[in-house]
Amino acid sequence: MKILVFILFSTSFLFGQNITCSPKDKQAFEDKIIEIDGLLEKDFGKTIVAVGKTFLGTPYVAKTLEIGENETLVINLQGLDCTTFVENVLAFSRMLKNEQTSFTDFTKTIETIRYKNGKLSGYASRLHYFSEWIANNAIKGIVNDITSEIGGKPITKDINFMSTHRDLYPFLSDDENYEKIKASENYLNTESICVLAQAEIEANEHLIQSGDIIALTTAIKGLDITHTGIATREADGRIYLLHASTVGEVVVSKLPLADYLKKVKNNTGIMVARPLFP
Repeated sequence: MKILVFILFSTSFLFGQNITCSPKDKQAFEDKIIEIDGLLEKDFGKTIVAVGKTFLGTPYVAKTLEIGENETLVINLQGLDCTTFVENVLAFSRMLKNEQTSFTDFTKTIETIRYKNGKLSGYASRLHYFSEWIANNAIKGIVNDITSEIGGKPITKDINFMSTHRDLYPFLSDDENYEKIKASENYLNTESICVLAQAEIEANEHLIQSGDIIALTTAIKGLDITHTGIATREADGRIYLLHASTVGEVVVSKLPLADYLKKVKNNTGIMVARPLFP
């Protein structure tokens, strides 16, 4: 498939943005803008769920951002992993609220969400660990980590999965990228994260709202989060997970979140981030 690389420049100051996007994905963006028109609600969480459900059936594709030899802003709407699903839904929802429809607005929004302090500056600037994704997007005013407010407790854990599994990440064959990732891990290890334990989720489920971002914490050594998705309160009043499932596509979990997590190997609980109204 032919890949187009766009170089966009800001009108306010000199700024280059390398974007990797296929013609089909560019068309998928245009189609999505039309599809979500009219989905804005006063409750931003409900807007996020409505936008998220327009992606139902989109194929799950792992490592959608690992393209080429250098980090670029990858736009892929035809295949999503769990993180890019959340990022794209959040970006389109924010654009809907801000009455934005241009591809430039979209790429700027994705860059702001995906990268440390909102700026793409190489592979290590991407928010690889999702606990850091939550923390950095909280600093940017995009989400609020509400885990402690719904019964979560702080924990400490050594985060080093990427540097100790260097062979799994092609970009880490570059020594500079490797050292920068290790530095990011060292910083993460100075901070605690708040986790709502798996056994406490059902009792606190009423505090979770549709549109909240759910991150699954894990007992796997060196890793903080294994999966993420969006909370949706369905007709039975229970919270379910809207997510890019590794079994094949974007779905709503068949079981309520609390029951679904009991079947996830090594799951210890969740972090919950509430998107803020733009």
